[in-house]
Amino acid sequence: MPGPEKRNDRHLSMPELLERIHTGEIDTVVVAFTDMQGRLQGKRLHGKYFADVVVEHGTEGCNYLLAVDVDMNTVGGYSISSWERGYGDMEFVLDERTIRLLTHLPATAMVQCDLVWLDHSPVLQSPRAILQKQLDRAAEQGWQALAGTELEFIAFDTTYEAAADLVYRNLKPVNQYNVDYSILGTSRVEPLLRAIRNTMYDAGLDVEGAKGECNFGQHEIGFLYADALTTADNHSVYKTAAKEIAAHQGRSITFMAKYNEREGSSCHIHLSLRGTDGSLVFWDADQKDRTPLYDQFVAGLLATMADFTLLYAPNINSYKRFAKGSFAPTAIAWGLDNRTCAVRLVGHGGGARLENRVPGADVNPYLALAAMLAGGLHGIEQELPLEAELVGNAYDSDKPHVPSTMAEARERFTSSAIARAAFGDEVVDHYTNMADVELAAYGAAVTDWELKRGFERL
Repeated sequence: MPGPEKRNDRHLSMPELLERIHTGEIDTVVVAFTDMQGRLQGKRLHGKYFADVVVEHGTEGCNYLLAVDVDMNTVGGYSISSWERGYGDMEFVLDERTIRLLTHLPATAMVQCDLVWLDHSPVLQSPRAILQKQLDRAAEQGWQALAGTELEFIAFDTTYEAAADLVYRNLKPVNQYNVDYSILGTSRVEPLLRAIRNTMYDAGLDVEGAKGECNFGQHEIGFLYADALTTADNHSVYKTAAKEIAAHQGRSITFMAKYNEREGSSCHIHLSLRGTDGSLVFWDADQKDRTPLYDQFVAGLLATMADFTLLYAPNINSYKRFAKGSFAPTAIAWGLDNRTCAVRLVGHGGGARLENRVPGADVNPYLALAAMLAGGLHGIEQELPLEAELVGNAYDSDKPHVPSTMAEARERFTSSAIARAAFGDEVVDHYTNMADVELAAYGAAVTDWELKRGFERL
């Protein structure tokens, strides 16, 4: 019986992977899933063990992997994982559509996974499952979601080890001036950018190109849109691979939303709906205009923006990026090709889509896309009217703003009836606890800002 259809010809089918293992072309298989923080977690398996055992019998990992902080500390408050529950296992379910080569590593392939409990029921709190639930809601209406994520990063001519020794201060960026759209600026970094582009193409991503950005050493590598699940899978692979490639070159990359006081790093997310038959949902070809469903979707996105900000800005540092005049939005408004608004509408015909400009580069793509779909579907289900377009500078408008702190976003999310209806109590409570853990850790930290201001003078 044939397996799932490959996403493109650069992906491998399971029989193709097994054949390459048999011939010795592949000797290592990375089995990975995306955790709450958006990181790939999993195992590196010997090729023969993968072929002889894992393909048929699967593999497992501790359920604490969805209940730890950034430092991998076990923390309290999670219903699915605790000392009292014994920190048992979850099963990794291989998604054969995601098998890909990692050409920056010797003889290595990767397959991404879903997570299920030992009774084979889904782990509802898994980011991939959270997105899949919203995709299933759209599919029930005959729709599919197409999406693209635009990740910015800052690269340094400093290794990760040296950066840690320097406490991540006074690092040397790969450019010493603003290289936004600069060909010379990207040429200076082309060995790194080219290696990432070509490695990602080999891994099945459809690479568009690279461009410089505003902060010193800041760049963006763009990828063609795809269905939302593929985009989220690719996003996770790209972030990890980019860091690995940088490390191989003696450099480092950060996807922090706000590394320093200059421009932050964003992850603008483009989204549209199509019929499962490929028909347009957001555009009326006869009227040459937006459809009522498109307007309702945008209205729902705006109506839920504050409630769902925790899923767009999941870290303490995320909120430092929200600054007036920074191209990071603060006003919950929409505009036609208006980059000062949280939601920017662009394109026409088959290219008609919305851009959510709120997420930063630290976003978990599965959670952000799930939030956008949940918000948009809420707007359609409730037939919400779309407010008037904002014309001009949204920073100077009287529109409501996104939450300015994680604490505020946490309160909006946990008390949101819309969030609980869309995601379920299990998910909302789980990610509320994630916020609580981060807020407690930040509240207990003594920062260099405090030391600099207070060590002598107070």
